[in-house]
Formats: sequence, structure tokens, C-alpha cells
Amino acid sequence: MSPARIVVMGVSGCGKTTFGKALAEAVGTPFLEGDDCHPPENVARMVKGQPLDDESRKGWLAVIRAHLENTGQDGLVVSCSALKRIYRDQLREAGSVLFVYLKIDYDEALRRVSARKGHYMPASLVESQFNTLEPPSQDELFIELDACAPLAKNLKKTVDFLSHVAF
Repeated sequence: MSPARIVVMGVSGCGKTTFGKALAEAVGTPFLEGDDCHPPENVARMVKGQPLDDESRKGWLAVIRAHLENTGQDGLVVSCSALKRIYRDQLREAGSVLFVYLKIDYDEALRRVSARKGHYMPASLVESQFNTLEPPSQDELFIELDACAPLAKNLKKTVDFLSHVAF
């Protein structure tokens, strides 16, 4: 039942990792934490409160795309902000990808990131994430979920969606 490639996307603090891990378990697919694919230079920029730009994201997206290209029969669920259409286009070069867009408002994202411990992404960068965000368009394969809805409800919605979508 699991499709080959799923990218859980959205701004920092929307719950990509939590949802991605739960979705991967629910559909029996490996999970990849996209933040682990950032090169040290990107992490250093973010630690300093400097937002990433298109150029600094290219290599990171290429690494994630390579993982998506080499998924095999088990498929892959990846957490990746995929904030702009051009970033999603780059990921789609790996083949058909379903984007699970976790939509959240600014205040809640800021609250969550401010409360987070042990992550290099500072709350000061939440605004730049929203400024960069281009939500998926109707011509993209995606499902939009309320990031504040219960995890079980969003999982059910996504699994139901997966059972009706062709990749």
C-alpha cells in the first residue's frame, strides 16, 4: 500500500518529524530525517540565525532527492520543509512524490520552535520560513493537513488518501 516516495513538508515547528515517523510506521516505510542531510555550513548559518537561501538549499535538496531516487520497494517517507515550488520540483526529479503539507499558523509555529530543545533551528528564523513558503498548488500531488489536529486524525486522513491516489 505504501507509495514509493512521500515528503512531509511545512515550516519549522509544524511537526514534520513527529508526523513523518508515525506515517512511516503506519505504512511500513523507512523514515529519513531531512534535517540530518544538511551540510555543516547550512547548520552553522541557521545556528547563527541566518536563513538559508535558494543556493544554500541546493546541495541539501540534492542529497534528499538522491535518497528518494534510491528508495527501492519499501518506499521512503522524508521530512523536508520543501517550502518553495522550485524545491519540490527538484525533489520530484526523483520520480512521483506525494507531499504531505502540514499547515500551521505563525504564532503556533513560533511557540513550538521557541519551546523546542536540542535543535539548531532558532525561533528567530520562523518568520523567514513563512516569508519563503509557497504552499503546494493544485497541479501538485499533495494533501494538506492541519498541523494542530490530533496525530491519529491526520494519520487516518493520510492513509485514506494514500489508498485512493495513484502514483
